[in-house]
Order: sequence, then structure tokens, then C-alpha cells
Amino acid sequence: MDDITYTKGIYTATASIREVQSDTWQGVVTLSRDEGEASADQETTVYEVETTSSTPEEALEEAKALAHRILGEIEL
Repeated sequence: MDDITYTKGIYTATASIREVQSDTWQGVVTLSRDEGEASADQETTVYEVETTSSTPEEALEEAKALAHRILGEIEL
């Protein structure tokens, strides 16, 4: 399943999923801050959806919702 990327200003949130157990999935959001130049110490934070899902599609929907909440709270 493909990751989904959202951008707000210099912030990029990537919603993805991971299999935690057989038939159990969890949504994950990676938030990065792009200040122009690529650097080894680029600020990146990983957020996990609190609950697990029984399908990858449901887990991705939860990750997308979390990504929207995170970017919505950022003030530029």
C-alpha cells in the first residue's frame, strides 16, 4: 500500500502503515521539517496511531486522519 504525503509550509507529513502482528495493522505518521538544504540532522518525528486495525486500508485511513490533525495544529 502506498504512503500518502501531505505538506503545510515547510512541514511534510507522510502517512503509512505497518503490520504489528498477523492481520493487525497500525497507522504511522512521519513528520519532517524542510528548511531548504538537506542535512543529516533534519528534524523528523514519528507518531503512531494509538489503536490497531484489522485491515491495512483502515490503518491507513487512521494515519491520514492523524496526519491532518498534526498539520492542523502547526502554526506557520
